[in-house]
Amino acid sequence: MSSWGVTLEQIKGIKSGTTTVGIVCKDGVVLAAEKKATMGYLVASKEDIKIVEIAPHIAMTQAGMVGDVQALTRYLRAEVKLFELRNRRRITVKGAATLLSNILYAGRWSFFPYYVQLILAGYDDSGPNLFILHPDGSNLEEKKFFATGSGSPIASGVLEASYKEDLNIDEGKKLAVKAVKAAIERDIGSGGKGINVAIIDEKGFRMLKEEEVKKLIESIEK
Repeated sequence: MSSWGVTLEQIKGIKSGTTTVGIVCKDGVVLAAEKKATMGYLVASKEDIKIVEIAPHIAMTQAGMVGDVQALTRYLRAEVKLFELRNRRRITVKGAATLLSNILYAGRWSFFPYYVQLILAGYDDSGPNLFILHPDGSNLEEKKFFATGSGSPIASGVLEASYKEDLNIDEGKKLAVKAVKAAIERDIGSGGKGINVAIIDEKGFRMLKEEEVKKLIESIEK
């Protein structure tokens, strides 16, 4: 039995592969993810979007079981909306991470909890923020970078070697793409048609256009 309340055999029976990356920059947060969705040895999709907007200033990357991450996205969006309606103010990134942590913790005692690993990031009055959440409800703040999914060991190696203090968003975009690209080349569970990259800064959340990402990839390959 695992600490999540399910057997190790049940966990091993779930096949998933992903690489997502979050980088804290001095002027915002950069998120990146590849696009392959797998079902065991079957490639279910080559164009899966694994970065979702939760609020205009908050986004989340998704790794794990697709149904679980989709349900959690719906729950969190609804809870954030309710909070802002009741309190008449924008929720902080830390507040959204706490909400999500509570949802995950409540599910850990069920027969089968949410099988996910999530990066929740955003920009508020305190600046850029990045939190890591696990199936047991743990909620950890990260001040530099983090990678999730089957390709995370490869991506983390790139991030560890190249990250520097006071990184700006332009540098962060290039590093995020470099990390995900390395994982795609070496991790069988990562791939798909291109890479998604998102930025969250004082202007809010925005996804980079495909042409912008292609230019970033080309600059790395030179």
